[in-house]
Amino acid sequence: MISFTLKNTIEKARLGILTVNNHIIQTPCFMPVGTAATVKTMTASEVKDFGYKIILANTFHLMLRPGVDIIAKHNGIHDFMNWDGAIITDSGGYQVFSLSKLRTITEEGVNFRSPIDGAKVFLDPKKSIWLQEQFNSDIIMQFDECTPYPADKKTAESSLDLSLIWGKQSKLSLTKEKSNLFGIVQGGVHDDLRDKSLSGLIDIGFDGYAIGGLSVGETSEERNKVLDNIAHKMPENKPRYLMGVGTPEDIVEAVIRGVDMFDCVIPTRNARTGFLYTKNGILKLRNSRYKNDMKPIDEDCACYTCRNFTRSYLKHLDNCKEILGLRLNTIHNLYYYHKLMSDIRESLENNTFENFVKNFYQERKK
Repeated sequence: MISFTLKNTIEKARLGILTVNNHIIQTPCFMPVGTAATVKTMTASEVKDFGYKIILANTFHLMLRPGVDIIAKHNGIHDFMNWDGAIITDSGGYQVFSLSKLRTITEEGVNFRSPIDGAKVFLDPKKSIWLQEQFNSDIIMQFDECTPYPADKKTAESSLDLSLIWGKQSKLSLTKEKSNLFGIVQGGVHDDLRDKSLSGLIDIGFDGYAIGGLSVGETSEERNKVLDNIAHKMPENKPRYLMGVGTPEDIVEAVIRGVDMFDCVIPTRNARTGFLYTKNGILKLRNSRYKNDMKPIDEDCACYTCRNFTRSYLKHLDNCKEILGLRLNTIHNLYYYHKLMSDIRESLENNTFENFVKNFYQERKK
């Protein structure tokens, strides 16, 4: 139910086609985050109109509300949110990291206190996979422990060993033929531990491989060092997914190192706080200089927002806390991210990727 075809390479950078349950996705690709079965402020049809083919939803949060029974009544997340593209679901492993004050870890699984009402919640590999299958996810992530940062080597190794145990249990828990399972490489910033994790995952065998435990506080230099070591070692004929990353610069650097898939809340979350992405970097809408600025966010951008509204108007909406402002900002940022990935793919296809990278950074210096 899943295949990955490599179309071209420029050194380590890869151009490919990911086919999953009849959804065709050009890579490298960015996946907007729809944590609670919605990309915030956007309808599913609007996200589709941007050109996105796949989004990410969160197993842990959907388990808490609306709950698996309600989503199952809709035959899965696709019908629940009226999205006809592909869906990838996080396993809940990130919440093992982000909700560290509300959980207790054992080899059997994780006991949480619900961040909503304090109720006891238990999640283990079997339950995580069952939930994701009930959600009818196209790509399921193994249950893992997202290693914190900083973590000493002993802690990082203990964490990755637990993730390997849970990875095997995740695979054994699959029941549906159309379930496509990705393993997650852990190991902190330690190269030998990342190698150990990847080797163990390959022995288990997955439909794709993700790099987890990054974008959790480490520097960009540390992250790129990890990617320099591990990304190109991941199976060539499988998709490579960097979880939770990131800024446009982070994405370009990861593509250089051989990554195919990305997700991050940055474009939508930053849109809601007036951080707007342009070819020259971030425009901070709340700066007073934009009160009388009659230009669009980016004069070279063809998104609906830039074609119809000025920076002055968008700043006014932000000052008044108008919902329309959140929508217009999000439209721009999601358009920017899709255009960024499209330009990357075009340069990889035309063998001009090195020029793309050079121009990308030159524009940011202006």
